[in-house]
Amino acid sequence: MLSSDKFREECGVVAIYGNPEAEKLAYLGLHALQHRGQESAGIVTSDAERLHAHKSMGTVADIFTEEVLASLRGTLAIGHTRYSTAGDSALLNAQPIMVQSNKGAIALAHNGNLVNALAIRQKLEAQGSIFQTNSDTEVIMHLIALSREQTLPDAMADSLRRVEGAFSLVMISRDRIFAARDPRGFRPLAMGHIPAGPGERREAIVFASETCAFDLIGAVYDRDVKPGELVIVGPEGISSRFYSPSPAQSSCIFEHVYFSRPDSIVFGRSVDLSRDLMGRQLAREAPVQADLVVPVPDSGNTAAIGYSAESGIPFRLGLIRNHYIGRTFIEPRQSVRDFGVKLKLNPVHSLLDGKRVVLVDDSIVRGTTSRKIVRMIRHAGAKEVHMRISCPPTISPCFYGVDTPSKKQLIAANKTIDEIREYVGADSLAYLSLEGLKKACADGEKTTYCSACYTGQYPTSFVDVDEIQPAHTLE
Repeated sequence: MLSSDKFREECGVVAIYGNPEAEKLAYLGLHALQHRGQESAGIVTSDAERLHAHKSMGTVADIFTEEVLASLRGTLAIGHTRYSTAGDSALLNAQPIMVQSNKGAIALAHNGNLVNALAIRQKLEAQGSIFQTNSDTEVIMHLIALSREQTLPDAMADSLRRVEGAFSLVMISRDRIFAARDPRGFRPLAMGHIPAGPGERREAIVFASETCAFDLIGAVYDRDVKPGELVIVGPEGISSRFYSPSPAQSSCIFEHVYFSRPDSIVFGRSVDLSRDLMGRQLAREAPVQADLVVPVPDSGNTAAIGYSAESGIPFRLGLIRNHYIGRTFIEPRQSVRDFGVKLKLNPVHSLLDGKRVVLVDDSIVRGTTSRKIVRMIRHAGAKEVHMRISCPPTISPCFYGVDTPSKKQLIAANKTIDEIREYVGADSLAYLSLEGLKKACADGEKTTYCSACYTGQYPTSFVDVDEIQPAHTLE
């Protein structure tokens, strides 16, 4: 992330069943998913007798010391790393959420956003339910506890049928791991296994938001949890049920544009491949005479490589990212223009001086960061700056787990493309078409994607209709 101009990360979840070091594997899995949220993190484990929990504000490496992990020893574990899209940024909203219920001790970690959570919460509070957090995830826990179903799997299926929106979640009880996706499959959730080692009777079963977490812990990717599927892993083995009929699949296309790491398989498809094809398609749709293709690191890197390969314009790292920005820094008393961006990015003057530059980024949200970056590149001596964006203009907010601003703050909802170009200070500006984006993310299984942020057409009916009325028509 560069600033509030960029999309903020959502959340990452991980689950481990049947490994004597489940807490350490959960920690490593969360470390690989750190890009999905840096606000808080938590792990809950089971030692077959009781659940153990620890969560805190901060990054995974700062929270889980060796001493903390030693207190979490278990053979089952779930973990969560969070950026808030619903609920305040506070420890009380950190996940997993753990409760003692009439169905035993359970803990749940959730990635996504429930669009009918407020209506359900108000109804439950009117009936006497007491909520401990203001996170929408707690709604699911209340529904499980209040379900008339007798078994935990049945109660979980019953509760998931009552919520609407985006959720990929993992849940732990004393002796089981549960994993589920919403019927439209908005958010990713992969399933895999760790082969049994010497002296081990069975392989461990693992779940994670992205397969890059599997690579770090030596797990093999098997498949995605399917939309509307509830997978249960317990002493008797693995079972699966579809708790709800699946409507048309609406997987979040922005996972391929920005969220996911390029080394992950998401929705059954290589993210790196999708981004490379986005860049190639962008070069075909919006060619320009230039000397260099320069990415805005890191999320623009792969699309820029694709643009360079298709156009024949050399790819160079003209912006260098500082990856070691801490939570705090000392800002000079005298105002330094664009200090926040300069803290994270620095131009290579010798590469940019006198050059015509194609600047490739994944998105423009408010436009403020893009404006600062263009100004920085011009200050480094670039003769021309041509912005190329590897997705369509973002004209509507997301209600399914992406922390986009309101419509009035989205620059593409309120300005024409030429007005945006003038605002950011580029010589030219072009976005990838929606058709081109879908083509780049297509695969043999014909995954259908949610593109509401580019069209204003939402796959669910429970949305804030005042937010999605068109404010301006792009020319």
